[in-house]
Amino acid sequence: ALSRQLVTELAEHLATADADPSARAVLVRSSGTVFCSGADLSEAASGGMEEGARALIALQRQIASAATPVVVELAGPVRAGGLGIVGAADIVIAAETVTFALTEVRLALAPAVISATLLPRLTDRAAADLFLTARTFDAVEAVAVGLVTKAVPAAALDGEVARALTDLGRAYPQGLRETKALLNRDLLARIDALGDELAAQSAELFGSDEAREAMTAF
Repeated sequence: ALSRQLVTELAEHLATADADPSARAVLVRSSGTVFCSGADLSEAASGGMEEGARALIALQRQIASAATPVVVELAGPVRAGGLGIVGAADIVIAAETVTFALTEVRLALAPAVISATLLPRLTDRAAADLFLTARTFDAVEAVAVGLVTKAVPAAALDGEVARALTDLGRAYPQGLRETKALLNRDLLARIDALGDELAAQSAELFGSDEAREAMTAF
């Protein structure tokens, strides 16, 4: 779950990796069977989610603005807020067995903070479908709607990630940095323009009576 500790430590490690002059790519993956379950609902239920919302906005911006390309490897399920990391990344490779869901509406919430990086990736129709229904979808569909770069059989995941990292490793840092800046210029402008508003909206929703009731029931 996206606890305060996890988001803080991930941001610190990303900063360290991005500052390493020998690095050509940063790989983000889970050490467990689930990539991300979304917001830490135990923290959310205790209130004060605006700090957490701002931290997640900052994390998405950090990934998108890093000079080093960020590759995300998905071997397990991704839910809700975890899709913000996926949306911010440069290359996303998933096992075909991976499932996704934007479950916010079922908790009286909205995917406000992660919309900063998801809406530029998804088609309008796909975003409406996935945001409103909260249905589970697979990695093949995630590729089709623009969320994921490539989906491969689970047994081939490690090899596909290694190939992507090898290709990135052949590039010069200046080429990667400047190309990534071209690719993410509009995305970063969107995050900067809407980040404060989206964080405030998220905090307001998490603090509402309806959301507290839904999270308690969950």
